[in-house]
Amino acid sequence: MSRVTSLGLLKDREFGALAGTAFARSQAYSTILIALALYADLFETTGVVEGLFGTSFALAQLLIILPLGRKVDTGNAKRWLLVGFLINVAVFVGFLFVSNAVHVILIRMLQGLGASLLWITGATIIGEISPDAEQGRWLGSYNQVAAISSMTGDLVGGYLFYTYGFTIPYLVLTAITLGSFVLVWVALRDNPGGRTDPDEASGPETFRALVGLPMLRALVGFRFAFSFGKMAVIIFLPIYARTTFGISAFAIGWILAGGKLAKALMQGVVGTLTDRWGREHYFVAVGALLYGVGTAAIPLATVIEGRVDPIEITLLGDTQLLGGAFFTLFGAYSILGVADSIRLPASMSLFVNEGEAYDSVASAMSLRSVSWKIGQVVGPVIVGFMMDLFSTEAGFLLAAGFIAVATVGFSITSRRAHTAQSIADDPGYTD
Repeated sequence: MSRVTSLGLLKDREFGALAGTAFARSQAYSTILIALALYADLFETTGVVEGLFGTSFALAQLLIILPLGRKVDTGNAKRWLLVGFLINVAVFVGFLFVSNAVHVILIRMLQGLGASLLWITGATIIGEISPDAEQGRWLGSYNQVAAISSMTGDLVGGYLFYTYGFTIPYLVLTAITLGSFVLVWVALRDNPGGRTDPDEASGPETFRALVGLPMLRALVGFRFAFSFGKMAVIIFLPIYARTTFGISAFAIGWILAGGKLAKALMQGVVGTLTDRWGREHYFVAVGALLYGVGTAAIPLATVIEGRVDPIEITLLGDTQLLGGAFFTLFGAYSILGVADSIRLPASMSLFVNEGEAYDSVASAMSLRSVSWKIGQVVGPVIVGFMMDLFSTEAGFLLAAGFIAVATVGFSITSRRAHTAQSIADDPGYTD
């Protein structure tokens, strides 16, 4: 069902072009996450420095998100997509010349800028051009393509790093990004967004009005707290696998691919279910709760390592010895993939719906990202400091605690917002 959903939308010329954007962005993001684990091992970094690998990426995004939202709402979104591709190419060239951890941090800032251009603009255009009754399907399928690409980045990127070192993977990413650039240039209409008057959209008044919406306010608060935990997991899990257990880049790619496979298979279906059933806030809460469970399971790798007989797997002429830590991390990350599949389509659909109230979808998506980026800037450093002070396992448990607090808070605030909206929508209600 999920596969058919996405394949059907790929027949749409413009969706196919935007799917190429999601593919290039996610491929780069996933492949470079594996590279960060290798750099951490190569440069023998501390937990705080490893946290800065994530913080630098998020800080650049935090600075660009709000002005970018205004530009996309009022200008030619296609041009911003094309600029984002070119910045990503510059990132790959830069990574070819890194020689210390400081270089990695600086290039990650540039990568954050390029990723924001592709993510905010691509998701906004999808929300703008999708039929009103099928936003969940379009957004879910768009994320599904990104998940497939991300999984490909894990598997292919891990293999290329393991087999060829750093140069070949970055050349492959450059070729994919330039191919997506051409696809968008040819297939996407000019000015696919930009329908809002510059004097009316994306200014301070619009942002204040959006934050005044109860459900959007609940979502912003949730993402702020949730991001502290989730971004720490994304940054530190590959590093944990490499530096603590010596798992190869190839096998780290398999771990990450387990979660991406779940997202690739499920998001289109879940997006369709949110269109049919509504009550998207329930999907967000359930997905967040499950993500906390998966995060808390990561430290079990230390307990299970050595208690499970290793298994030899030969693939592409190479033999990998996989022990208890590998299977624990693979299982935990698969749980995280299922959790995101439940949460993401519903979250994006809610933000698009709230943004449409003021004809400022890009501004709503910008608020979505801003709320995430604040936690993404601070979270990895806090968790990295905890890992340096106590242990890596303690850092993951702290991340799970952030996620639990976020889930409880959202469950309360979103229920109140939904009840208030239901009362306001009642034809017999008068304010």
